[in-house]
Amino acid sequence: MVGMWNHESLDLDAYLDRIGYGRVAPSADALRELHRAHVLAIPFENLDVVLGTHPGIGLDAIQHKLVGRHRGGYCYEHALLFGAALEQLGFEVVRRVARVQPHKSGPRTHALLKVGVEGQEFLADVGFGAGQLYPTPLKDGIVVDQAGWDHKLTQEGDLWTLSKRTADGWEPQHASNDEPVRPIDYEVYHHYVSTHPNSPFTGRPVVMRVADGVVRRLVGDTLTIEHANGETTTRTIPPTGLPDTLAALDVVLNDEEVDRLRLL
Repeated sequence: MVGMWNHESLDLDAYLDRIGYGRVAPSADALRELHRAHVLAIPFENLDVVLGTHPGIGLDAIQHKLVGRHRGGYCYEHALLFGAALEQLGFEVVRRVARVQPHKSGPRTHALLKVGVEGQEFLADVGFGAGQLYPTPLKDGIVVDQAGWDHKLTQEGDLWTLSKRTADGWEPQHASNDEPVRPIDYEVYHHYVSTHPNSPFTGRPVVMRVADGVVRRLVGDTLTIEHANGETTTRTIPPTGLPDTLAALDVVLNDEEVDRLRLL
């Protein structure tokens, strides 16, 4: 029987080859390493949205793009791909939706996972741009070092808020609960994020990468490299420099896609 999220259709071996990891039995340590391997291997990027060629968020389309073409994607693609792999490996997976910047007027549009293993629960958030390198135990007040930046999870009622430590204190990143999510909900949120003029992803390229101690962000034509020690550099990328910049961010495009991006 095919499940609601169609995780059975994923070619697990191809996915594991994509992230450079082998088959493992479910455990908290395995979840941590799989999460890290996924984030390091598969970029966060919105380029199909900007180009008007997004193939949708069906698992087959995600697999063809992120695994077969070695492309990246944004939260729905990352969460659905990672969730399918975890379920095939034997983890317990619940799809969630979070409100971004809940202390402001942020939308409830971010896709992430709650994962159960060895009697513990974690937030697995492989598609939050350049934020989460590791899963976060679902424990009130816990602080996790995410590649050099502290993140804290707090609970109020049924709502769990993830915050990042900044120079001005703890800044909320997103808030989520266990309200049931269906595939059609992700389709609706994806439609808004990929088409609405007020979406942060429709008007300009966004590519983000995180590794130990460093975050790289390409937003429009501005490349920012931020280090955990506070050192930050920013430079403008000319159209001629776009192919090399994308390649350095592990984004694989064909020549026609690069040429179209240059014209934006």
